[in-house]
Amino acid sequence: MTRPPFTAALLHPRYWPMWIGLGLLWLIVQLPYRLLLVLGHVVGWFMYLFMAERREIARINLALCFPEWSEDRRQRVLRENFTSNGIALFEMAMAWWWPRRRLAKLARVDGVEHLREAAAAGRGVVLMSAHFTTLEIGAALLGQQATIDGMYRAHRNAAFDYVQRRGRERHNADAVAVERDDVRSMLKSLRKGRAIWYAPDQDYGRKASVFVPLFGIPAATVTATATFARLGKALVVPFTQTRLPGGKGYQLTVHPPLENFPAGDEEADALRINQWVEQVILQQPEQYMWVHRRFKTRPEGEARPYPPRRRKRRRNRKRRSAE
Repeated sequence: MTRPPFTAALLHPRYWPMWIGLGLLWLIVQLPYRLLLVLGHVVGWFMYLFMAERREIARINLALCFPEWSEDRRQRVLRENFTSNGIALFEMAMAWWWPRRRLAKLARVDGVEHLREAAAAGRGVVLMSAHFTTLEIGAALLGQQATIDGMYRAHRNAAFDYVQRRGRERHNADAVAVERDDVRSMLKSLRKGRAIWYAPDQDYGRKASVFVPLFGIPAATVTATATFARLGKALVVPFTQTRLPGGKGYQLTVHPPLENFPAGDEEADALRINQWVEQVILQQPEQYMWVHRRFKTRPEGEARPYPPRRRKRRRNRKRRSAE
């Protein structure tokens, strides 16, 4: 897959607001790291105040997953989570634009030998991660240590998509972003012995999913992790990253490959993935992306736990008024 070229179409006036916004973000991210963390706290506070719909989704997710927690504890984690999301905005920009040497100073990396051993043996790797707020900078920092391709979903704004692709692919000379639905390309990469970042912890609907518990709640869980490992003849290697306190940077850990995976039972394999997701979330719940509708797909007869989307509510009101 070739890297996207810059075209004159990206200079169309409809993209000017995006270019201006990205330019301002580029200027801000030149500030010292600790100051960016402070700004991230401020942005996260505004996000908490004004992103009411996302705040409610995160609140519901925390209540579903941690009913044993006190209300005060869930509220504290909720606020910390929005702070983490605010910091993530600047971490994304750092990953895209900071000089590699400046970025590398923030990383503490363990376990890269697992990727190198797989590469030496010609084995592809499904680098299994989860949707933490640090995923962008974590992938960039690891990409400086090993060649990592990434699963990728095209953005609707072509200017942002161009910058995002270039930013994600710049840390390796031959790294590529594989579109999420391009299964054929992913399998080809795995069979060539490449490592591909993949996170199986979101709700992608009923298709190619099974219901297995996540924090005790039946959750639509993709079976793709086991499928990629089997068809790509690849190892599944867990990968985690953590934003360290006090502005000390990031701890990245490449864990040993999963043993006896896949086992050949879709539900058992999916449950094993969810148990791993639970384990890593419990280590840093405030850094997980709780703003996603993880439990939107429900078993037959069970209601969704989330309120209707705002746009859907507007359409319903218009429909009722028209009647």
